[in-house]
Amino acid sequence: MKTFKLYSLDILQSEDKDISQYGIELKDGLIINREDDLNQWVIEAYVKHDYLDFFKKLQQDREEVMLQVKITKPTNQPATFITSIIGVNEIGPNINILFKGTMVDQQKDKVWAMLKSLIEQGYQGEDLLDKFKELLKNE
Repeated sequence: MKTFKLYSLDILQSEDKDISQYGIELKDGLIINREDDLNQWVIEAYVKHDYLDFFKKLQQDREEVMLQVKITKPTNQPATFITSIIGVNEIGPNINILFKGTMVDQQKDKVWAMLKSLIEQGYQGEDLLDKFKELLKNE
């Protein structure tokens, strides 16, 4: 396993035929390449308690959550992940959120174009994620 500093975290969501990017203010965070056969990563974000309701609702409402992260430093290219929230824990005045998922191997522009195209075709919510995953497997 390899562990890296999580520099930034954005949640990607589809809204009204467009993709919205919600920046999450990090107090700290780690990203771990599990180096397993499934190419899974674990992402831990340590954030203000203010985000508790947001992440609890996200965990309840969605099977999968798309993330865009920067690893180690701000000048690195962002990486996109399809994840599940595996834990939301209160730690004193803050919380941590644990995600587990896989990195999307395509370049950012290609991913955005693919997602925009699917949204324009009318895909939303879970249908959007399912179709996106299907397209990625066929790439």
